[in-house]
Amino acid sequence: MTAPKGKALRPKLAGTLILTRQSARGQEILMGKRSTRHVFMPEQYVFPGGRVDRADSYAPLAGMFEGEDLDCMCRVLTERRARAAAAAAIRETAEEAGYLVGSEGKVSSRHRNWAPFRKSNIQPDASALRVIARAITPPGRVRRFDAWFFQADAESAVAGRVKRETDELIDIRWVTRAEAETLPLPHVTRFVLGELDRRQADPAKRPRHIRELARRMQIDPL
Repeated sequence: MTAPKGKALRPKLAGTLILTRQSARGQEILMGKRSTRHVFMPEQYVFPGGRVDRADSYAPLAGMFEGEDLDCMCRVLTERRARAAAAAAIRETAEEAGYLVGSEGKVSSRHRNWAPFRKSNIQPDASALRVIARAITPPGRVRRFDAWFFQADAESAVAGRVKRETDELIDIRWVTRAEAETLPLPHVTRFVLGELDRRQADPAKRPRHIRELARRMQIDPL
């Protein structure tokens, strides 16, 4: 959906988390369908995620990933905003899917964002996250995001489960890579799945950034 003509919307920083796990069927990926009430990508299957809110800048993270993944984010963001994007991905995964990515420990923050973690004695922890890709919604859309896509292994990164707080995602399910291709997916989600394949095949490869320029897609290394 396009926005009314006028000043272009500035993209809002967002974080998305791709949880993966191994099963008898091979690697599975956690996805859910956006409800029909959404203006942005309704009835499309996506990963849990959403925009950064102010409190994410002060998230009580037990740890943060380092090295090249953090360096690539800090080429275009401050470290504080990079940390906030990772925190948002973890928070949204708890709210939308009920998975608590973290480690055992008390949460000092009393902010409502972290209530599920606080009640479960689990600290949100971003140290297991890997950067997979970045995507910026093209100008003229009704919503615009500067979205960062992270991946984490659910078996090692998920410390607990809770009842999800929202119904923004429905039909949450674990799907194989082949099953994901049969679902209604936004083009950016298809791109990110390809980037997940690419980084898993060769972890030394740098994450990439996709954006739409003059009716063509441009992909650059981060």
